[in-house]
Amino acid sequence: MSSSATPALDYAVELAPRLGLSVSAPSLETRPVDDAALALPTFCERARIPADADTVVVPEGGYGWVIVGLSRLTASQLASDATLSFVGSTAASWVSFAALVNARLIKLLGTRNAALLGCFCLGFGQILSGWSSSSVGGLFVTNGVVMGFGLSLAFMASSALPAQYFSRRRGLANGSVFAGGGIGGGVWSLSINALIDRVGIPWTFRILGLVTMATTMPAALLLKERTRRASAQVDWQLFRDKKFVLLFIGSALATFPLLVPPFFIPLYATSLGVSTFLSSPLLAVFNLSSAVGRVGFGVLCDKIGPISSLALSLSLSAISILAIWPPSASTAPLVVFIVLNGAGNGGFFSTVPSVVGHMYGSARVASAFAMVLTGWAFGYFLRSPVAGWILDAYGGSDVGRAAFRPAMYYASSLSTVSAGLIWAMGLAVNKRFFAFA
Repeated sequence: MSSSATPALDYAVELAPRLGLSVSAPSLETRPVDDAALALPTFCERARIPADADTVVVPEGGYGWVIVGLSRLTASQLASDATLSFVGSTAASWVSFAALVNARLIKLLGTRNAALLGCFCLGFGQILSGWSSSSVGGLFVTNGVVMGFGLSLAFMASSALPAQYFSRRRGLANGSVFAGGGIGGGVWSLSINALIDRVGIPWTFRILGLVTMATTMPAALLLKERTRRASAQVDWQLFRDKKFVLLFIGSALATFPLLVPPFFIPLYATSLGVSTFLSSPLLAVFNLSSAVGRVGFGVLCDKIGPISSLALSLSLSAISILAIWPPSASTAPLVVFIVLNGAGNGGFFSTVPSVVGHMYGSARVASAFAMVLTGWAFGYFLRSPVAGWILDAYGGSDVGRAAFRPAMYYASSLSTVSAGLIWAMGLAVNKRFFAFA
């Protein structure tokens, strides 16, 4: 299993030109992320377990594998572009909307059993989607609800465990786990084209569902928790803590712009005259850079503190969008932007669990993180539709590079504000600017 938390790629954008489809931006939704979707960690503050004590691998978001089907459905005029884009958003949003419910379910069933149930639903939802490609309602149920529930439950169940085995190297452990999403996304962005071309969209859903079950369910059997995690509940007292409010708002705002770049990379590359053949490598570079960023910023968590690492990752995302992307008029600067933004994007998802554990310890981390994760729901649900609407409002991708700039400024401004809020939180924890925080 590999994580989808960070920067999952929009395969619909990537494949539409190859399939001869004309797809407008609002119909295209990025996947969760992976990157983006974090688990509810239970941190053991005093644990000193060897690095090989347990092997935990996080599930790659199945939603990301099948979103390509939406481009074909758009071409067949099954429903409006906006309606189909929200089919995908429904699956991604489950990670946030169901955070508190899933946390209680995991406590009731245990980590291993909850992961098995999640992996089954994740694969079964994809299989069912193969028979729902002519029904919008069916897609909302199979692709949105069944698969979304499986994604959120499996992800939360598996990615919480490293915190039970690591303390001094917690950042590295979290970064390594979440790096799976970048690696998995990079591989799939290069290989899924052949599957679509050979068997079509319905059988792609079914095959990926079977592959998901065959790979993730045996891996779920390896999961083992050292202690039964605490039950999560809404702790309203946390909102009286200025540091928690800054984290809650700052991270929620960050989820809106983080996946705008991978959403636009193929379209923007096309506007520069880059051939469709190069779209897959560019998207793969973004995902692989995200994997490196997740590990790198995870290491920084252990060196300079998780709050400082989170603030740096958001600052890197904001600076790359504002200073490098808009003037990119050729492939070389675009690749520089992709590498830097992918690293910052991945760093966000791998550092947040460590930030919550650092601030609240094992006693309150379950409730604190579930509440933070719930705050990301609207960012997950609206991030790509909003970006697509902005692009359309300024003429769409056919107009050229200028049409992308309003969306760039939208993403960079939100990233800047979120980074500023996290820096403020760090100063609230430790008044010395360069102190461990």
